[in-house]
Amino acid sequence: MNILGIDFEEWYHPELIKKNLSVKKKVEPSVINGIDKILEWLRKNETSATFFVVGELLEIMPELLDKIIENEHEIGFHTMHHSRLEDIKAKEFSNEIEKFSELTEGRSRGFRAPTFSLNSSTSWAIDILEENDYLYDSSVVPAKSGLYGIPGANERPYKISSRSLKQEDEDGKIHEFPILTTRFLGKKIPAGGGFYLRTLPMKIIKNAIKNNERNQIPSTFYIHSWELTPEFMPKLELPAKDKFITYHNLEKALPKMTDILQEFEFTSFKKYF
Repeated sequence: MNILGIDFEEWYHPELIKKNLSVKKKVEPSVINGIDKILEWLRKNETSATFFVVGELLEIMPELLDKIIENEHEIGFHTMHHSRLEDIKAKEFSNEIEKFSELTEGRSRGFRAPTFSLNSSTSWAIDILEENDYLYDSSVVPAKSGLYGIPGANERPYKISSRSLKQEDEDGKIHEFPILTTRFLGKKIPAGGGFYLRTLPMKIIKNAIKNNERNQIPSTFYIHSWELTPEFMPKLELPAKDKFITYHNLEKALPKMTDILQEFEFTSFKKYF
């Protein structure tokens, strides 16, 4: 059994877009309107998922919660404004969790840091998750990329603490579910979603899942709401590298993830527990 998390966020939330947006530019949500399409896609593929929702979207569309829960999916926390952990203070993060709990009627027990920004300088977030009775985190990518990654971290689920992000802490209260990785051209790279799902050959990704199956390790995947609904994703003029990472093969994300769901069994974090 493998695990699927959907990072439910708006077109203006991804880091490479956010940093290129003018502070004066008024943004209007559009990806949020793809929720019914995503739910129908999951239904057709008989798959449960965890929606890591940016909290401000629940303020814009409160019915998101009912739509997700009534379709037997799980809701998780993705910060209130899709902020990297290093860009907010511990007290602010604690307040955001409290606000998100109010918006979700205390249903959230899982967290994913935007842009996988959990690292040695932001490990304080684990302590706050513990204080708020969270059960799991899925913010560790055990490989280095240009934006994130914790090389050397465990590749199978393990107990994490603010003292130990990479390896098992027997006293830890939070279960970590690291993102799937693989080896490509001799280098260890992420393989469980996003740009890598859109770019890597399917054979490479499927072999990584099969290798995990042989080792009895669940493959943890993520996919963004805007990758599942590219029709709601405006194409902005960005610097060449940022544009490539954000938009490359965007139209292939949904069919590739569908192919994976049809070959392998996936569920939400809650149902995996």
